[in-house]
Parts: sequence; C-alpha cells; structure tokens
Amino acid sequence: MKIHSYAANSAKAELEPFTYDAGELKPDDIIIDITHCGICYSDVAFIDDHFGGTPFPLVAGHEVVGTVRAMGVNVDHLSIGQRVGVGPQCGSCLNCEYCAGGKEILCGEKQITIGGGNRGGFADAMKVDGNFAFPIPEKLESANAAPLLCAGLTTYSPLALHCKPGMRIGVIGIGGLGHLAIQFANKMGMEVTALSTSNSKEEEARALGAHHFVNTNDASAMANAASSVDFILSTVYVELDWPSYMSLLRPDGRFCIVGASMNTINMPAALLTLSQHHISGGAAGGRADMLKMLKFAETHEIKAQTEVMPMSQISEAIDKVRNNKVRYRMVLEA
Repeated sequence: MKIHSYAANSAKAELEPFTYDAGELKPDDIIIDITHCGICYSDVAFIDDHFGGTPFPLVAGHEVVGTVRAMGVNVDHLSIGQRVGVGPQCGSCLNCEYCAGGKEILCGEKQITIGGGNRGGFADAMKVDGNFAFPIPEKLESANAAPLLCAGLTTYSPLALHCKPGMRIGVIGIGGLGHLAIQFANKMGMEVTALSTSNSKEEEARALGAHHFVNTNDASAMANAASSVDFILSTVYVELDWPSYMSLLRPDGRFCIVGASMNTINMPAALLTLSQHHISGGAAGGRADMLKMLKFAETHEIKAQTEVMPMSQISEAIDKVRNNKVRYRMVLEA
C-alpha cells in the first residue's frame, strides 16, 4: 500500500511530498485514513534534529485522528469506519512487567510514533499496531481531540498519578501543555495556580480554570507564594531558576517535569533534603491512561485551543510552531 506523506529529508529542511510503501497488513495492524494531525513542538525538535540521530527522511506527526480503513485478523476492539486516535507511542512488547502494569511507555521494546523507522501522521494514511489506536469519544471534535493524544495525555497522567482532589497545584507555562494542565487539574478538584512570566496570560489562565496567578518574574509575588503548592507541573522547555521555583513547594511537595527540556537541573541538594522535596519526570502514560484521559476530557468538556490549517500548508504550519506563533496548538486537516 502506497502512503502519500510530507517528509523532512534533512535537519531543518522544508517538508516535501514523500511516498512510501507501508508494507503488508500484519494481524495486529490497522490502516487509518487520516483526517487531522496535531503538530507538537517535539515534532519540530525531531525535524530540526535537536536531539541528534533523527532518521531522515522523517515523516513526523504523533497526534493523529482518522478513521479505520482496514484491520488485521487479530483486531477485535475496533471496527471499519470507526474514528480513532494515535499518540506518541505506537507499540510495545505487551508482555513485560511494565506493560502488564499499564506502563507501556516504560517498556524496553516500546515503539515511538515518529523516529526509529516509524512513519507518523503528516500523511493521508498510516499503518499502526491496533493496540495503540484508541476510539475517540463522540463528543470530542477531531481538531480539538488531536492534541489531547499527546499534550493531553502528558499532562493528565502525572496529575492522575500524584495528585488528589483538594491539593494545591502549580502549573509552569500557559502554553500548549499548560493550558490543558490547568483544565485537567481544575476538573480534578484541585486548587490551581498558574505560573507565568507574562501578566498577559493571567486573564486567560483564570478563564481556563486557574484560581491564582503568579508572575514568576516578580520577586515580591514569588516571595508571597512561598510554600503555597503541593505539586508543580513544569510544561516549559526553557532554563529555570530552580531555587526560586522550589521555594513555592510545601514540605514533601513534588516538582514534575513534562516539558522535554535538555536543560540542566541546577540547585543545591539541600533544597530537596531539608523539606523532603521530590523531583520527577512524566513520560506520558499507558494505554489505560489514554482511555481514561479521553473519557475525562469528554465528560468535563476539556478542549485543546487550536489553530487549524490544511495539510497542504504544512511547512507554514511547522514554521508557526517553530517560532512560537500558535496559541496554543496547531492542527493539520486533510
């Protein structure tokens, strides 16, 4: 089967039409006719080879929504014509201790949707392991649902894992990830503080569900917010003033990183030991988390704020994401 896509042939190159053969349909595989695909900043990072080792030509795109065209003989949880989504993970062994525990993202044999020889959603179709395709709830519109498959899962999972109703939550960054994190935390029954370097984000952050707003460039505001939150979710990619942000945590508080930053954590160890603070990372979630997140989003009307552009304008759309000109998520439409 021939699939028509858009690929980067080298680092930072403009995407060009690229046709490839998807190969045979294996027993667990499905073919999806793509209708929408979000552009995540990590797509741009792979295209620009920020991490090194990007396998070119690269067909990126890992927030995929479409309809099932064909299914392998083992696929019995989906149906032809059903609307489904695929996120950043497209495979795992399904047999190890992590897979058995619903943590497929930690599997040593996990497959990511872009890179590693896999082809993503900047295309008219894709072949994928049906175990990693998820029904999209009826009330979620495709353009709003696409970013939930990565940005939504990435922010929902650590909140569901570490937090409880009534806890005080800080969200660093009111962007593609942060605007969803605020919505999830609010609907989970948490008291939410938006942490941003720009006062221009305050009104919107409160509209999304933030109860409090702190300008992190304002030393007085940061001092007043000291020891005020139980959990901080960092959704940004920039260097942080670690001592300043850690001062916001209450004793036994946790700082969780989901923004895929390559920056160094730089602070005295005593900032952790004296108040028993914790630092952890969030690596999206497993298949069960994805289903729970999508249902939660439908029930509580959580939506990604999106700008939609035709797939044919993909290079322009990529540049807008690359230059931080989108508020908050870019979605391509076939």
